[in-house]
Amino acid sequence: MKSGLIVVGVVLVIMGCVFTLQGLGYLAGSAMTGVTLWAIIGPILVIVGIVLIIQASRRGRSGNPG
Repeated sequence: MKSGLIVVGVVLVIMGCVFTLQGLGYLAGSAMTGVTLWAIIGPILVIVGIVLIIQASRRGRSGNPG
């Protein structure tokens, strides 16, 4: 479960970065290019991904002192 949440978090961070760059017009070739909505959604995804990664890493430390 811990590694799954970390993977999901990393994927969200990558997607958020791509969405942000497309929304700002730095990555061309998509219908998302230059659309401000994606420049707003991207950083939100990055934040959610970082929170998931942090929570997953903390869960492993406190849950099982192994």
